[in-house]
Amino acid sequence: MTEVEDRIAAGSSPDGRPDLPALGVKGWLRWTWRQLTSMKTALVLLFLLALGAVPGSLIPQTGVDPIKVADFLEMHPKLGPFYDKLGLFDVYKSAWFSAIYLLLFISLIGCVVPRLGVYLKAVRSRPPKPPRNLNRLAGFETFTVDADPDAVLAAARKELRRRRFRVESYDGAIGAERGYLREAGNLLFHFSLILALIGVAWGSLFGYRGTVLVVVGNGFANSLAQYDDFTSGAAFDTENDLPPFALTVKDFEAKFQESGPQKGAAREFNADVSYQETPDGPEKSYDLRVNHPLKLDGSSVYLLGHGYAPKVTVKDGSGQVAFSGPAPFLPQDGNFSSFGVIKAPDARPVTLGFEGYFLPTAIIDDLGPRSMFPDDLNPALVMTAYYGRPQPETGKPESVYQLDKTKLTQFEKDGDKLRFQLKPGESLALPDKAGSITFDGYSRWVKLQVSHTPGTGLALGGVVLMILGLMGSLFIHPRRTWVRVRTEDGRTVVEVAGLDRGPERGLGDELQAITKALNPQEKP
Repeated sequence: MTEVEDRIAAGSSPDGRPDLPALGVKGWLRWTWRQLTSMKTALVLLFLLALGAVPGSLIPQTGVDPIKVADFLEMHPKLGPFYDKLGLFDVYKSAWFSAIYLLLFISLIGCVVPRLGVYLKAVRSRPPKPPRNLNRLAGFETFTVDADPDAVLAAARKELRRRRFRVESYDGAIGAERGYLREAGNLLFHFSLILALIGVAWGSLFGYRGTVLVVVGNGFANSLAQYDDFTSGAAFDTENDLPPFALTVKDFEAKFQESGPQKGAAREFNADVSYQETPDGPEKSYDLRVNHPLKLDGSSVYLLGHGYAPKVTVKDGSGQVAFSGPAPFLPQDGNFSSFGVIKAPDARPVTLGFEGYFLPTAIIDDLGPRSMFPDDLNPALVMTAYYGRPQPETGKPESVYQLDKTKLTQFEKDGDKLRFQLKPGESLALPDKAGSITFDGYSRWVKLQVSHTPGTGLALGGVVLMILGLMGSLFIHPRRTWVRVRTEDGRTVVEVAGLDRGPERGLGDELQAITKALNPQEKP
């Protein structure tokens, strides 16, 4: 064997592969850090973050609707517990989602910070010297003039600066470069993404959002117990951080299109509310409208929707009032045919339940009972009734908009299922002297959303800067240009060359323009 072969064989394993030293702990840590901070890893983590957010919109979430989560677990006894172990009922607070989020954050910082140092070094450095053979570059022009070489270089320096090049003089040549802001735009994009992530994380940790349905004439105090659904960040203290404001919905007005092809379309609706920022504070008024939230101590109160709440009185078989007051019904279509239930679990000797529709402009035809217009022109209550044995309290949450009929029996009259229609002021006696129901009238309700998102401004600023950075990285074209002169046979030979640091975009045209500026006597 040759001397080289002997050295190779001496440092090889029995199977012929090089015998390399082990990485060790530090080596593995460096390798892991390089992998984590690569742009490829950042893109993969960004994709995983988007993919991980999908279950949050497809599967009911505990923080948004715990009743739906309980129903899902009951309807899917095998799949439900499996989802629960994976944290799919609380995706955005799960350990795996937080891990992806944090790894993406670390990856972006580790990827961008070193590039910032490289960029600053490039900005401070001089434009490079011209290569030995300019004619090998993609863009190259040469010509001969009678002017003095120094005069040609001075003219070239002036022309390149006019074209926003950064110019550096060398012996018999000029080096010029522009487009530094392209990399600045790229860095700005990634730093802005980090800024947006910080804003989102800040809002997720220290923010809250809740919705509540308030019947006109009733009030709402900003406490956890009064929300219909509520979600908050892990760092938000629901006992001490909720602003102590209260408000009352005094009136609500809705206007609809009364004729034409858009008949029934909402034109305007607003709520007249009074509020106190603190329990001892003065009472103030506000006209709450869509997209015009009420700002209270960093929180915003939005008007999301509205509907009708029939006022009914239910008496049991002994004549005692088992239920009295408004019951919010939820709109099912554009004409506000509203479905709802009325529960009287304390009625005796049997419990009572009612299910049906409130129709603001009622009509009954071949299609059945329905509403023809969203405003209250001919209100009616169309319902059916159920009864059952009294049940012990289970402590399990129940929806106020659904009636569990598994242990109830529908009333019958003359052999048919009982269905009835009531106008305001009318009553109905239930069969078998089980009680009665009276339609006393109706009120309107409004749905309010109260939210506090402290990182919104930061996230929005990050998005705006991301757009600016993206525009810079897309529309700024880095380019290097060189001009070299030499004397030959008593004349000055000028070489002009250029190189695009990216896809070529008009390099030849610009070199011809520079050539024309330096050699104005050249015929086109």
